[in-house]
Amino acid sequence: MTQWINTTHDWAASVDRDHLGAIRADAERYAPGGVLHLVLEVLAYADDEAESAAQRGQCTVTLHEDGSISIADNGRGTDTRVDEHGNVVKKPVMATKDLRFFDDPAAPMLPDGHPRRGMSVVAALSDWLIHTNRRTNGSWTQRYEHGIPVTDLEPVASDGTTGTTVHFLSDLPYADVAPYLGFSHLDVGVVRLG
Repeated sequence: MTQWINTTHDWAASVDRDHLGAIRADAERYAPGGVLHLVLEVLAYADDEAESAAQRGQCTVTLHEDGSISIADNGRGTDTRVDEHGNVVKKPVMATKDLRFFDDPAAPMLPDGHPRRGMSVVAALSDWLIHTNRRTNGSWTQRYEHGIPVTDLEPVASDGTTGTTVHFLSDLPYADVAPYLGFSHLDVGVVRLG
């Protein structure tokens, strides 16, 4: 993996416990406004993907009865590769820092007016998070608790689509996401179950 180019995350490590712990220790700094900010962090990745593909992306935010939220997009899925030993390795977006934004004082602002930090903020501040990743070369899911993977990548049956679903539960306060869904390359719908 050392020959893999690091653009958004460092492929050499799958978990950065110190990084995740620092986020949990200062939730107000990294997720001002609570769950709303977490949703926007996830949507920003889908927006990036749509922009890089020069297309309009589609995304659905689902508010579940148990208080959890899932965000599903129709992108190509999180980068997943096979290492020299034949093991499937997913880009460590959930449990390591985003090299572009996390420590950058000039990080772009999300629609809530707060800086973008990356997906690790979402994972670290969630009681649990399930990342389901559908690509043309396979589909996998993985569960995290407070940002730490608690399962390996588990294959799931292909349904003929590509994209990413991030489903999480956080005890941070919730605010209505609808007024903040203005992304340049993404159409977002909100569904409330129950």
